[in-house]
Amino acid sequence: MAAIMELFKRLRPYGWVLGVLGAIVVMGIGIVVWRCGGSANERIVAKTVTVYDISFPEGQYEISEGVVENGEPMGVILDRFGVVPSLVHTIEQQARGIFDLRNVRAGQPYMALVEPVMDSLSRPRLVHFVYEKNREDYFVISLLKDSLDRDSLVVRNGKKPIRIERKHATATIESSLWNAIVGNGLPGELAVELEDIYGWSIDFFGIQHGDSFKIIYDQKYIDTLPAGVGRVWGAVFENDHKTYHAIPFKQDGKIAYWDENGNSMKKQFLKAPLKYSRISSGYSTARRHPITRKIRPHLAVDYAAPSGTPVSAVADGTVSRKFWDRGGGGNTLFIKHARGYETGYLHLRGYAKGIAVGTRVRQGQVIGYVGSTGASTGPHLDYRVKVNGKSINPLKIPQEPGEPVKSANKASFDEVKRRVMGELNGSLPASEWVTQLDSLP
Repeated sequence: MAAIMELFKRLRPYGWVLGVLGAIVVMGIGIVVWRCGGSANERIVAKTVTVYDISFPEGQYEISEGVVENGEPMGVILDRFGVVPSLVHTIEQQARGIFDLRNVRAGQPYMALVEPVMDSLSRPRLVHFVYEKNREDYFVISLLKDSLDRDSLVVRNGKKPIRIERKHATATIESSLWNAIVGNGLPGELAVELEDIYGWSIDFFGIQHGDSFKIIYDQKYIDTLPAGVGRVWGAVFENDHKTYHAIPFKQDGKIAYWDENGNSMKKQFLKAPLKYSRISSGYSTARRHPITRKIRPHLAVDYAAPSGTPVSAVADGTVSRKFWDRGGGGNTLFIKHARGYETGYLHLRGYAKGIAVGTRVRQGQVIGYVGSTGASTGPHLDYRVKVNGKSINPLKIPQEPGEPVKSANKASFDEVKRRVMGELNGSLPASEWVTQLDSLP
C-alpha cells in the first residue's frame, strides 16, 4: 500500500495526462458497452440500404443520381465516374443481347454507387451503375472484386417490383363512360376493361344518363406511382334499367367473365366494331343524305371517329367482298358469319395487313381503319348488317346466351359468384374475397 501511495506522489505532476487517459479508458468502456448492448453475446448489425435490387451496408457507397441529357452517350456518362474508354468497350461487348448501350434515351434517370474516397491518394471507384430503360425495367453494370481482389464485370437487366392494391370503384354516367371514369379520378384503363368485358352486352354508344357501374380491380404501383390496372375481380353495370353482373371464372385453363346465371359474357356479335367514337347517324329507312340532300334509306349506323381508328370484326367469319364502292362507299369490306349473317364496313382509309377475300377473321381482330373515302363529309365508319340478304338495324342484332359454365364446374362457379357479388354489395369480409382462380374449393 505504501508503494502505491509513493507511485501516485511521483505521478502527481502529470495529473492532467492521467485524467485524459482515464477519460479515454472510460469512453472506450462506454463505447464497448454501447456496441455490445450490455451483453457479450450481442452483435451490431449494420443498417442495410437497398436501391433497385442492390443491397449494401449504409454508408458503404456514395450515391449519385442524374438524367441523360440530349445526345449524351453512355460512354460520356460512365467517364464521369472514372470508367475509361477501354472498359466502356468491354461493357458494350458483354452487354450484347442484354442491352444496347447506344439505346440510352434523353430524360431517362440513372444512378451510380461509388466507393467513397478514403484519402487524398485514392480515386473514387464506380461499383454499380443503374440506367432506367422505362418505369419498370432497368439495366445494371456492376464492377466488383472477387475473393482475390480481381476485377469482375457483371451486366444484367432488372425489373422493379410491382405492388398491388385492391380497389373498389363506383361511378354514375352523366355523358359518357370515359367522362364518368376520369371525372371520378379513376384510371382510364378501366374504360378499356369494362368495354372488353361488356362488349357483347352493352352498347356503350347508347348508354344513358343515370346508368352506373361498380367494379373491383387490382391497381398496380411501381415505387409510389400508378402503373396500370391488373385483374378485374368483378363488376356490375346498370344500363337502361337492366343489371349486368360480370364474374371472373377459370374454365378449361382460361379465365373469362360470366353473368350471374353462369353464361359466358362472350356472344356471337360484339355490340360495336370500334371503340372511342360516337354514333353520328342511325339506322333509318328515310334519311336526308348529307351531300346529295335527297331522302333515301340509310340502312347502317355511322360511327364518327378519328381517321386511322382501328375497326374490328364483330364476329368470327370469312371476308366475302373487298372492293372500291363507286356508289360512294369508298374502301369497302364485307364479312360472312354463321347463321346467315353478313357485316359491312364502308369508307375505310385502308385495310389491315393480310385482309383479302377468303381470309378467316376472328372476333375482335382488326380488319381496317376509319377513313373518309368515297362520298363522305368526314372520317367515320358506315357499319351495316344483313341476315340472309336482308338489312337489319346493327344495334338490334338478336344475341343468344353465351356458352354456359360446365355442369362439373357449377359448384365452383357458384362459390366464386357468392364471394364476388358479396364483395360488390359490401357484405363480404375481406378474408373471403377471391384473390386467385386456380384452386378454389
